Amino acid sequence: MKKQQLTANHWGAGVSQFENGELAGVGPHSGDPDPSRINENISSSLKGSARVLKPSVRKSYLENGPTNNNAKRGEEHFVEVSWEKAFELIADEINRVRTDYGNQSIYAGSYGWASAGRLHHAQSQLKRFLNCLGGSVRSQGNYSYNAALVLMPHIVGDFREHVKHITRWSTVAKEGELVVMFGGIPLRNTQVSGGGVGKHRLRDDFMACVNAGVKFVNLSPLKTDAIEALNAEWFAPRPGSDTAIMMGLAHTLYIEGLHDQAFLEKYTGGFDKFLAYLLGEVDGIVKDADWAQEQSEIPAERIRSLAREMASKRTLITTAVSLQRADYGEQPLWMTLTLASMLGQIGLPGGGYGIGYGADSTIGTSDRPFRWSVFPQGKNAVEDYLPVAMVSEMLLKPNEPYQYNGMARNFPDIKLVWWAGGNPFHHHQDLNRMRDAFQRPETIIINEINWTATAKHADIVLPVASTMERNDFGAGHQDNSLVPMPKAMEPMGEAREEYEIYCELASRFGVDEAFSEGVNSSQRLESMWDELKEIAKPHGYELPQLNEFLEGDMITFDDPAPETVFLSEFREDPTLNPLKTPSGKIELFSKLLLVLSMAIAPIMQLGCLLENGLEAIMRSNIRFT
Repeated sequence: MKKQQLTANHWGAGVSQFENGELAGVGPHSGDPDPSRINENISSSLKGSARVLKPSVRKSYLENGPTNNNAKRGEEHFVEVSWEKAFELIADEINRVRTDYGNQSIYAGSYGWASAGRLHHAQSQLKRFLNCLGGSVRSQGNYSYNAALVLMPHIVGDFREHVKHITRWSTVAKEGELVVMFGGIPLRNTQVSGGGVGKHRLRDDFMACVNAGVKFVNLSPLKTDAIEALNAEWFAPRPGSDTAIMMGLAHTLYIEGLHDQAFLEKYTGGFDKFLAYLLGEVDGIVKDADWAQEQSEIPAERIRSLAREMASKRTLITTAVSLQRADYGEQPLWMTLTLASMLGQIGLPGGGYGIGYGADSTIGTSDRPFRWSVFPQGKNAVEDYLPVAMVSEMLLKPNEPYQYNGMARNFPDIKLVWWAGGNPFHHHQDLNRMRDAFQRPETIIINEINWTATAKHADIVLPVASTMERNDFGAGHQDNSLVPMPKAMEPMGEAREEYEIYCELASRFGVDEAFSEGVNSSQRLESMWDELKEIAKPHGYELPQLNEFLEGDMITFDDPAPETVFLSEFREDPTLNPLKTPSGKIELFSKLLLVLSMAIAPIMQLGCLLENGLEAIMRSNIRFT
């Protein structure tokens, strides 16, 4: 019997299980205190009837090429072809599109999590290959919290950095008294982490808070958005009313003198503009608890009593990223920041606010001790990009104008889509519209393991090796573990490593040296590991040789900042540690956003924008998502 060996996925470290020398399953790692059961599905997926076994081409595309018969995508049968034929079709089509339309008509639709491995990272490999050929249109942002990525830099700074430095639950257990959760913190979401996770820690962190006497309040339509062990007080507001509830809380804080005026004056700007809107001086509507009750169906008296409780205790406000995935999704984000500023606890252990808890296993639980090595993508000569969730709009409305982050832009005219490492039919908003959009390009190429809906709407489908069919190492974006990913089985059918596929295509374009630098995937992996060994040395870590690591257990490092408190340095000295905003402070009113709103608003609205400030920004057409 073959000995057990590890593997890594976005949902955690697993142990490969063998019977008679064959992979029989993947079980949990004994070092994970709260392992996900998703690993149990791996072997059946790899050996199932849905596996893509050979290069396959849609029948009429094979017969006629990229003609106007694309309306059959999703309905027509595929014909299995040789790798040589697939390479020929792809090379010819890339040459045609580049010659007739230019690289700006190629969309590298590589969005998804794919493998947790550092080398076999689908986005990096596809984009490196296309960048060697002159580049492609890329996506910007993510589906998880794109409104926050665009909005928050204007009012408080880089949101990606904020997620990384969000207050740790360990400080909440030590110093916190109350956690008010808008949208809850569903533990089911924290099974996963970008790049992988060695240990799922959040359940234990929650229990430490409960044992310390921290109280939780869950404002979410689903009671299960807070695990039962939290004993959270549950309110089910009308969906979309979170901002109204926060305003009702803010109104109570202000009229009862419970807000921290000194904090507002020292660390924020624009509170007077917000206050005018809150008190109804702008639109005649007072946003008090009674008004909030009408919007949310949460009793006004409970809103008032909750505001008083929040002011009397060390309180952490958390807002789930699901709240910003909606029309006007920027409003609950901005209001979270405003409410926390009124409480004046930002930068204090166990207090303040956090946006994004529960969106990833490692948010608020751990961080990596140093940067991991990466597979370099090279330079993209095409400057155009697409907001990540606007794929359908792009394909359905080529060359048409749209507005994004205060900019007037035009959709590119995409002729060739190449998607790797993701399944847009799984995560996109309107699948019927996506289906219509996928009829528009002249060619769609998909790298896939199984016959997903996306693969069935392609023209050319390339069978690629899975995580279990190649060597790699896993390392999460914020996780503090390295997990070996040794090859556990041979690729099914004629599946190939994507690196090998791109090397073959690169040779046909004469850019093989630019793509591979003369090394195969094993040599590339070795060089990435050697790079990581050098990165680790100044931090006091001596990593083993790659072969030794792949045959052993995962390596867990010390957490470099287990007592992180979000914006603590800014609170300590806002002059020496200013925020990356125009004022260096928290911008409860943003002159920059007002200017952006004016730039994209119709001329008839300019007077309203100039006169009404915050109200105008909130009602303008500026798009953050």
